[in-house]
Amino acid sequence: MQSFGNRRFPGKNDPSRERAETLAIEALGYIAGDAKALERFMSLSGLQPDNLRAAAAEPGFLAGVLDFLASDETLLLAFTANAGRNPGEVERARLALAPAGEAI
Repeated sequence: MQSFGNRRFPGKNDPSRERAETLAIEALGYIAGDAKALERFMSLSGLQPDNLRAAAAEPGFLAGVLDFLASDETLLLAFTANAGRNPGEVERARLALAPAGEAI
């Protein structure tokens, strides 16, 4: 695990990173199931339906999904209630997926 100051970032094969990726994929599925949220996500990200799959493979995409989710408290709380998760898990996952050296 890499350490940057007081914050620790998991490596690519770290179990906490895998959990963070799983949570982000769940969040993306939730967003995709809400037409209004999906439209806003696509608009803010500049993505189109035909390039979403390719973008999903890019580093930082899943962190971006969690950034989007965390930016809308109503959506965040709806997702976490639906998924049976704590909102704090989203923040921890955001930190785990943040590209090294990039501020959140």
